[in-house]
Amino acid sequence: MLVLLPPSETKADGGDGPPLDLGRLSFPDLNPVRGKLVDALVDLAADVPASLAALELSERQAGEVARNAELLTSPTLPALARYTGVLYDALDLGGLSRGERTRAYRRLAVASALFGVVRGGDPVPGYRLSGGSVVPAIGSLRGLWRPVLEPQLSTVDDLVIDLRSGTYAALARVPDAVVVRVVSDDGGGVRKAVSHHNKSHKGRLARALATVSREPRTVDGVIRAATAAGLRMERTGERTLDLFA
Repeated sequence: MLVLLPPSETKADGGDGPPLDLGRLSFPDLNPVRGKLVDALVDLAADVPASLAALELSERQAGEVARNAELLTSPTLPALARYTGVLYDALDLGGLSRGERTRAYRRLAVASALFGVVRGGDPVPGYRLSGGSVVPAIGSLRGLWRPVLEPQLSTVDDLVIDLRSGTYAALARVPDAVVVRVVSDDGGGVRKAVSHHNKSHKGRLARALATVSREPRTVDGVIRAATAAGLRMERTGERTLDLFA
C-alpha cells in the first residue's frame, strides 16, 4: 500500500541528516527533474525580490528564500518529520513506536512540488515551493511534473490511497488510486465536502493505515483499519471512499 499525502507550506527547521543527496530518495527516475528544480530554486534565491514574487511571499517571509539558497548544504530530516501542520500533527510521528514508524516511512509518501513524491523516510531539507508556483527559469510545475510523475506513479503495484489536495493531484493523475473525500453528514443523508476538519481527519487516517500491523491490500481492508481507529468511512464507488468528519 502507498498512501499519498499532501505536503505542507510549513516545515520543521534543522535536521540531523547529511545534506540533500538525490540518490537517497525513492523513485529515482524523478531525479533529473528534481535536480533541475533544485538548481533553479538555488539560483532564484540569489535574487530575493524575484524569489518573493515567484513564490508569492511577503518581505517578512524572506527566511523562506534563505532556505532555498541552502538547499544543497542544509541538513535533512525524514520527510514525515520535515512537513508540519494540522495533518502531520494528527499523524503524530513522534508518538509512534519504532516498528510503527518504520511502517509509516514505507507506507506513506508525500506529494512534493520540489521532489514530485517522496516516501516518508526519505531525507529532505527545508524548502519553499508550492504546487501552484511558477519558477521563472522553468515555468509551470504542472507542465514539468506531469509527463514524468504520472508514468512513475503508474508503476506502483501496491494499492494507492490518494489523500492529496487538488493542487498536488493536478501534478499527476493516478487513475487506479482510491480517492478519499472528507465529508460531513447533516443527518438527512446530504453530504458535503469539508475543509475545516479535512487535514486532521486525513492525518488520523494516515496514522491508522501506517500503524495497523496487517497492511491493507484492498479497499475493504482500508475501511476496516479506519474503523478500528475510530473513524467512520464508507465506500461510495469502486475507487472512492467518504471519510466522515
